[in-house]
Amino acid sequence: MLTKFPHLRQDFAASLVVFLVALPLCVGVAVASGVPAELGLVTGIVGGIVTGLMRGSSLQVSGPAAGLTVLVFEAVNEFGLPALGVIVLAAGLLQLAMGALKLGRWFRAISVSVVEGMLAGIGLVIIAGQLYAAAGLKAPASGLDKIAGLPGAAADALGSAGALASLAIGAGTIAVMVLWKRLPKKAQTVPGALAAVVLATLASLAFSLPVATVEVKGLLDSIQPPGLDAFGELANLSILGTILAFTLIASAESLFSAAAVDRLHDGPRTEYDKELMAQGAGNTVCGALGALPMTAVIVRSSANVQAGAKTKASRVLHGVWLLLFAALLPSTLALIPIPALAGILVHAGWKLIPFREVVGLWRAHRGEALILVVTAVAIVAVNMFEGVLIGLALSVVKTAWEASHIKLEVIDKGAGPIQAYLSGNATFLRLPKILDSLEALPQDRPIEVDLSGLHHLDHACRTALENWAQRHSAPDTEPVRVTSNTG
Repeated sequence: MLTKFPHLRQDFAASLVVFLVALPLCVGVAVASGVPAELGLVTGIVGGIVTGLMRGSSLQVSGPAAGLTVLVFEAVNEFGLPALGVIVLAAGLLQLAMGALKLGRWFRAISVSVVEGMLAGIGLVIIAGQLYAAAGLKAPASGLDKIAGLPGAAADALGSAGALASLAIGAGTIAVMVLWKRLPKKAQTVPGALAAVVLATLASLAFSLPVATVEVKGLLDSIQPPGLDAFGELANLSILGTILAFTLIASAESLFSAAAVDRLHDGPRTEYDKELMAQGAGNTVCGALGALPMTAVIVRSSANVQAGAKTKASRVLHGVWLLLFAALLPSTLALIPIPALAGILVHAGWKLIPFREVVGLWRAHRGEALILVVTAVAIVAVNMFEGVLIGLALSVVKTAWEASHIKLEVIDKGAGPIQAYLSGNATFLRLPKILDSLEALPQDRPIEVDLSGLHHLDHACRTALENWAQRHSAPDTEPVRVTSNTG
């Protein structure tokens, strides 16, 4: 057996670690998304067994992700839980098509600032929303309302013994997760998130605390494949925008995670198009089961690598352990306090905000730092999809601006014509600067403009230069001469 599977021992041990990391996260993401807890486990199972068996990135682990919590919550609120399966199914089919068309590698061209801004915005919305859940209060719908309502929520919580008990569980969960990393390595073989949930559950039971716990429906009762009525929602244009948002954000998060995981190990590199198809297959199955969408998750993936996994067997086995738990021990979910899961997600949301990267970017590339911040603020203020589009648009404008660098050198020897040399890229973005400089030249002297140093001259600039040359010179002065080898 060991000869046929030489890494079975390492992969078996790693799969148990990943299972213990994934279990509280699957449940927490589902509860925060406004869907039954079991659906988070279903997505984790599919991510392990279906996506795990496919080619792409051998050590990357997929499942429900905190990064999609905000989008799922908005979709369920707007279209209802039955429509979620249709959205996820359609997104999965789109990912399969993009992978087949070899579009996976193009996601690597997305500005890192936009992705980090997206994660920061998601992190802020998750933290704000889960602070309400930690106090046992209902969170407002929009990101801005969540943040604006926090002072009032804090005042309400201080006047309620139940809310204070709930907050204590949430705060204790976060404290355990933060302090767990300072324990000896042997203690850390038990993941901090699992330890925090177990301790919070024991504390709430021991002191009979009046806190809400996870509602359990049972695995088979929670799985609701989308019916024909749900497919009728596809006629709604707004649901098509949501499908596109799921597709782009889940794909970007998965492929950026793959690049990060590749830096953690020396094994085979990610095949991006195949990984996109693996994610698409997983999401198609999740959609057919009415479950949450999946992405590759860096927390589970890094735990898999650090636990010594060598092949994809570890992630497949972690899916098997999740399936066994969901089948044999689902009632234990009903013991878990919801504020403990809120604490886990507040901690996860905090880790999504790239504080160090913002500081580094501000020092070296202020334009990129601005894109990151604007993307994050737009996600909080508007919504996730439009916030990402705003970030992408800013990134394109910035790139175009930098690509249109142009230099104007004027040589005036006092006698003879004034010589103006243009070099670089003349695009409409720099047209005002070019015209301001040329119009400042004297009108009563001959002028020669040399365009041979231009790499690119767009139509708008060419037309504007020709118009300027025709009207610049005074009536008794030689007309402006323009020389060019750009055709």
